[in-house]
Amino acid sequence: MAHRFEFEGDGKRRPFTYDEIERLFDTADARVELLVSSGRKGALGALRDAQLLKTVYAFGLRRTEAVMLDTVDLHHNAKMRQWGRYGAVHVRWAKAAGGGAPRRRTVLLVPEFDWWVPGMQQWLEQARARFAPGDDLDALWVTERRTRLSAGYLDRRFAELRDEAGLSKDLTLHSLRHSYVTHLLEFGYADRFVQEQVGHMHASTTSIYASVSSDYKNRVLAEALKALIEGEADDR
Repeated sequence: MAHRFEFEGDGKRRPFTYDEIERLFDTADARVELLVSSGRKGALGALRDAQLLKTVYAFGLRRTEAVMLDTVDLHHNAKMRQWGRYGAVHVRWAKAAGGGAPRRRTVLLVPEFDWWVPGMQQWLEQARARFAPGDDLDALWVTERRTRLSAGYLDRRFAELRDEAGLSKDLTLHSLRHSYVTHLLEFGYADRFVQEQVGHMHASTTSIYASVSSDYKNRVLAEALKALIEGEADDR
């Protein structure tokens, strides 16, 4: 029988560690600073690429979901007014199920990722217009040729920055989505909330994505043992 859904149980797929995430984004940011300081072309494109990768991670997006975002897909979150229009992302090109049309969902920005907001403000409010995309192009991520950025370019750019950062080739762009799921669970978000954020139809798919760190598991175990010991002491 043909599989209706992509298999996510490949053992080589794993999330980034927090240190690896930091190295990847530091490398992307350093490329921007280098191009600006040297006066070479490409600084705006490097800024775009860095913010795009951060968006993939901060919202747990698939590549197509990310590149198909339009400027109107950035939304307010009434509970977090201080973020302005950067409190949520409306995904309109999620993976289709059973041959149907692309699904839609709204992904909320969580407080642990509020570092994403200033970078997106800089890109949308200052840098994007310098590509002169015109009123007829709503794409959030535009190229120097005034077209929408492609998923293939995103894959290639990620691989270049990953290699430049000295990270394992086993880490793919999709690993950022795995990292999002894993880190939300480590932050203590409910399984159902995480499932809705990433748009999984089944909780079992979300569980395959999750691979919490040894530090996290040890911390949870230590807390459980502490509660057990304290409970036994109270019984005495």
